[in-house]
Amino acid sequence: MKILVCITKAPDTTTKVTFTDNSTNLNDAGVQWIINPYEEWYALVRALELKEVGTATAVHLITVGKADVEPIIRKALALGGDEAIRIDADSNDSFQIATQIADYAKSHSYDLIMTGKESIDYNNSSIGAMVAEMLDLPFISHVTKLDTTANGILINREIEGGEETNSCALPLLISCQKGMAEARIPNMRGIMAARTKPLHVVAPVAVDALTSIQTYDLPPAKEGCKMIEIDDMDQLVRLLHEEAKVV
Repeated sequence: MKILVCITKAPDTTTKVTFTDNSTNLNDAGVQWIINPYEEWYALVRALELKEVGTATAVHLITVGKADVEPIIRKALALGGDEAIRIDADSNDSFQIATQIADYAKSHSYDLIMTGKESIDYNNSSIGAMVAEMLDLPFISHVTKLDTTANGILINREIEGGEETNSCALPLLISCQKGMAEARIPNMRGIMAARTKPLHVVAPVAVDALTSIQTYDLPPAKEGCKMIEIDDMDQLVRLLHEEAKVV
């Protein structure tokens, strides 16, 4: 089984978000960039587990971005990926990104393509489904467990009010979430090996974006909390009627 894991860079969750250029771009000054956790902790680690037990023969990594994303992809290599592909394009448009990934995957015959269920910056959860459609592959989202069988793989995913089990033939594309694997940290041997592992830079295909960012807005600041005495029921009722907001 040959696996392709899609990797996205995302700002660390402790990042103080500010904007530049009249609120049309994220101010990346001082931002600590990380691998999107749903891809690092779940998709990538489960792919590596499959390789370690001999089910997978190769784990490749792919990302769409400029040179500044290479430290992120090198960390993924340090965790155990065999080689990486960076498509040299910079875009926030899901269609453009998905097109680049699909174009590369189409000519490299992967049995299983894995993404995170969403990115923690835009939370759009759209890349996996788009790539699957472009490649004419079955797609299963929000996968929490993956096991191999004689005829393919067995997958569990969360659904409203329960869990669903699917028996799937390959090739297949899935998006992964909590439950797939346990997070790892790269060891020193992996970090040293990552320096010499192949990182291929590929020219992007020409494709027009379907969306553009007009502006970013920060959420409204949280209002203060009012404290009342524990036995002042009348005050509580009055505040609930007059000042409480239904969200």
